[in-house]
Amino acid sequence: MAEHVTIIMIEDDAGHARLIEKNIRRAGVLNEIKPFTDGTSAIAYLFGPDGTGAVNAGKALLVLLDLNLPDTTGVNILKRIKENEHLKRSPVVVLTTTDDKVEIQRCYDLGANVYVTKPVNYENFSHAVRQLGLFFSVIQVPEAK
Repeated sequence: MAEHVTIIMIEDDAGHARLIEKNIRRAGVLNEIKPFTDGTSAIAYLFGPDGTGAVNAGKALLVLLDLNLPDTTGVNILKRIKENEHLKRSPVVVLTTTDDKVEIQRCYDLGANVYVTKPVNYENFSHAVRQLGLFFSVIQVPEAK
């Protein structure tokens, strides 16, 4: 992944957030990671003060999204990103504990690029995120319009 790509991590569990960042770094990904612990602050950052998303035009963003947030659903955030003219090309990786087939299909229907279920076991979770980091190191991310 090009160095100018910013990873937007939306994860309310502080332990998971630390583990995700640590294992992405272990995979050699040095990109900036902007962490958000709730949907409201992530939406404010992504869509800017005017709510249009134009604030991120020309930036390359990759969104790492948990579905279970305290103030809004990750599905709502995913839908808003993929419907927005400035953000719709930004890859969204859903990383969540939910493994319900209906929810997985819904996320893909809304435009999720990847859906990963967080393993419950610490070692398996670390390994899965490290693999995700390796994936991040080779993908191409387009700039927002």
